[in-house]
Amino acid sequence: MRVHIASDHAGYELKTHLVEHLRSAGHDVTDHGAHSYDALDDYPSFCFAAGEAVVDDPGSLGVVIGGSGNGEQIAANKVDGVRAALAWNLETARLGRQHNDANVVAVGARQHPTDEAVELVDAFLAEPFSDDARHQRRIDQLAAYEASRGTSA
Repeated sequence: MRVHIASDHAGYELKTHLVEHLRSAGHDVTDHGAHSYDALDDYPSFCFAAGEAVVDDPGSLGVVIGGSGNGEQIAANKVDGVRAALAWNLETARLGRQHNDANVVAVGARQHPTDEAVELVDAFLAEPFSDDARHQRRIDQLAAYEASRGTSA
């Protein structure tokens, strides 16, 4: 699977570890930055880039990482077509895919030991969307709202 990944300085070390881990697991990983540690960098541009790449690459998934994952999730969700879920345990990682067909997962590097964060990402990537009609109906409502913003729909 193709995975688009991004982080700011707070997630840089975890992102570096995840890139290696995911590649060794057979994933095709594209790193959208940060490409070096800079304590003053800002997460939005990295998250926008990863989100745009996921939308432009059907079937791919994304991972955005920061200190808490909150800002990164918010930034990724500003990209039309992204459904980013913040994962803080295995259940939320799986449910983001299962119920919401999330295509990006946000993880807080300061909230989890490395091995736990890796488990969250692995669980998210492995979980399929349930295809349940009630969940699809809700996703369709979100997409319709997103498409109608700025119009008098």
